[in-house]
Amino acid sequence: MVSPSNSIPIFIFLLSLFLTTVSSQTCSTQKLTGTKVYANCLDLPVLNSYLHYTYDKTNSSLSVVFTAVPPTLGGWIGWGINPTATGMAGAQVIVAFKNNTVMAMKTLDLKSYKIIVPGKLSFDVWDMKAEEDGGLMKIYATVKVPVNVDAVNHVWQVGATVMPGGFIAPHDFQPPNLNSKGRLSLNGGSGSGVGPVDPITKKKNIHGILNTLSWGILFPLGVIIARYVKAFPSADPAWFYLHVGCQLTAYVLGVAGWGSGIKLGTESEGITFTVHRNIGITLFCLATIQVFALFLRPKPDHKYRFFWNIYHHSFGYAILFLGILNIFRGFEILNPDQKWRSAYILVIIALAVVAVVMEVITWTLVLKRKSKNTNKT
Repeated sequence: MVSPSNSIPIFIFLLSLFLTTVSSQTCSTQKLTGTKVYANCLDLPVLNSYLHYTYDKTNSSLSVVFTAVPPTLGGWIGWGINPTATGMAGAQVIVAFKNNTVMAMKTLDLKSYKIIVPGKLSFDVWDMKAEEDGGLMKIYATVKVPVNVDAVNHVWQVGATVMPGGFIAPHDFQPPNLNSKGRLSLNGGSGSGVGPVDPITKKKNIHGILNTLSWGILFPLGVIIARYVKAFPSADPAWFYLHVGCQLTAYVLGVAGWGSGIKLGTESEGITFTVHRNIGITLFCLATIQVFALFLRPKPDHKYRFFWNIYHHSFGYAILFLGILNIFRGFEILNPDQKWRSAYILVIIALAVVAVVMEVITWTLVLKRKSKNTNKT
């Protein structure tokens, strides 16, 4: 008889073995029922999903097998084609889920992220079948596609909940869920299922670039100039104009990035990134107040200069911290290629190294000056 203490390592071993098996799966390792052979096979880039498909040019039909694991045992999977756009809104989707112990299927017209209409799709679909094996679900179907096209916009998704009556509950709005779309080459080739950048993604990229340049690069650079360059008497007043120019440029780009974010929010009904949005609004407010520091700046010997310094420095370092934090939150949402995240991390490391070196140099200068003044006294 196995004692409880001995069963724990065995359970961990079996769990690790299962996870290793799942993580090592590819579309070529998926076992399909029936004798039909599919010409193409794709490992879809997100949601651990796979697609087998064959395009029959003689009758403009596309036979597919979509395979994925829902987030929960009571979840669902879905695959579809968007005839008019590249995202979920407007897509014609086939969904599979487990109804008690039997697999069930539905066809859905996604008018928007909030309006889902069950019923017939805008194109013909036949040979629909759903299977489930150890938590892995498969959708078999053949759909009619437009004549003489080389590729179609396709989408795929997984969700955690199916409501009573077979109502499909909304899926998560995490980066993998939002990036589950692509351009499917009907002739196979080297395509990965990811198509050209759609207009919404282009706007997101512009939003990310503006804010990265602003809060993530120019603003920290301006802080470094103000803190360290002014320690050199020969740099006065050049350091001040460099600091102001850098921060004003950062503010203008930041406001443009903030405005583009607000615009994206209004165009993406039903999608809300609360933390990212709130930090962005806070950044805009703090930076706007900080701009007034330029006009409220008292002379160095003024009695209120001490309080101005506290206000100016505390707001500046708060903007520095929140800006970098929100940029990494944006990376998680946009999910760009790793090279862009790595490039920005290298920029931050370079700025940090410069700051550390300058900190040592300026403290050395300050201590030398204090020593000279003490000797003179």
